[in-house]
Amino acid sequence: MKANAERTSGVSASTMAALMLAVFTVSVGYGIVLPLLPYLIERLLAARVEAAPVSRHTGLLTAVYTLSLFLFAPMWGRLSDRRGPRGVLLVGLLGFGVTMLIFSFVESLAAIYAERFLSGMFAAAVTPVAAGAIGKFATTEQGRARRLSFVSMAGIAGFLLGPMVGVFIARFAADFFMLAMPAGSVAIPLVATALLAFLVAFAVAFVVPSGEGHDRSKETTGASVDETAWLVPKLLILTFIASAGVGVFEVGLALRGKQELALTPYQIATMFTECSLVMFVVQAIVFSPWVKPGSTRWLIAPALAVLAVGLFLVPRASDFTLMLVVIGAVAASAGVLSPILTYWISSKAGSAQGWQLGKQTAAASLGVTVGSAAGGLLFNVAFLPGASFVLTAGITALGFLLSLGLPQLLALPNSRSRPRPVSA
Repeated sequence: MKANAERTSGVSASTMAALMLAVFTVSVGYGIVLPLLPYLIERLLAARVEAAPVSRHTGLLTAVYTLSLFLFAPMWGRLSDRRGPRGVLLVGLLGFGVTMLIFSFVESLAAIYAERFLSGMFAAAVTPVAAGAIGKFATTEQGRARRLSFVSMAGIAGFLLGPMVGVFIARFAADFFMLAMPAGSVAIPLVATALLAFLVAFAVAFVVPSGEGHDRSKETTGASVDETAWLVPKLLILTFIASAGVGVFEVGLALRGKQELALTPYQIATMFTECSLVMFVVQAIVFSPWVKPGSTRWLIAPALAVLAVGLFLVPRASDFTLMLVVIGAVAASAGVLSPILTYWISSKAGSAQGWQLGKQTAAASLGVTVGSAAGGLLFNVAFLPGASFVLTAGITALGFLLSLGLPQLLALPNSRSRPRPVSA
């Protein structure tokens, strides 16, 4: 049964495992670095540095990473379309591992900025290329939809586990190797992430195909160019809007929890954990075997509506319990949107899987960057309480209006194209 599923999907279990591990590695590396940045910046600047410079450099270093993703993801995606995904994934994983290894030894702030940029550049060669490989090799819509959701879930799991893995590794190194803390808390998790990247690159070299994959160049023929040519740009705009909402939400959540609700660090961590877990669960449900991939197009507009309402209600949740309810709504809607938009962009990409999914990674990275910046800069605007949430909720509402006609238009190519035999 399992072997038959692999033949019909076009993606073997070993290839799928390698792709998921690749995405998990760059996500766990990002998650490990985030809590280490404030300490590292504080140590490099001065022992008695004020909080403001530490916060500023932490935000800028995070923005440098996402900006690099925005700049390089389309380039890596196009290269994978031309040369195959295996080589690009190898370059991305090996480069990411080297930058993480270097990060564990840097002793200047300028070097950290350079490392974050290079780390983002190589990470951009992993996630969109892994998704593009699935779009290229999968031979059934159900197989492609489920495997794209698996890749997305691997990314969420990496981000969720990253901080905890970093703390565990640091404590293990301190106890077992008797390394002095907190120096070991910075170096050891980064070295461990680099080693994981090298091991996954080794696996990718042996199990990920390097060929052209399944030909999708004629999949979207049948509908007129006027009806379908603008669909991918529209989906990219919705990706940007959803990602900007997530960026505002993440930054504003931490700031509001600390400054307005006086929540404990444990409660704030609980909110972020809930967010990741909800996103993980809803993605598993939406692309389960009981949901047809084509029907997911009907969920785009409702998810955007829930996201807009949730963002609007975040600054109005007056206690921890209400925050958990609103967070669940925002996380569920964002978790639904991400894999659905990825699936439909892949469905309309034809043979340019890496190129289009690279552009989606760029749109998502730009959205997170803009949203994070807006979340910090607009948080304390006196004349409009919760300004960042209100403005982003308004933009998301515009995205909802933009998505109203999508279900019918997304179905056009499939309804007019001829059935295609499934290759063995």
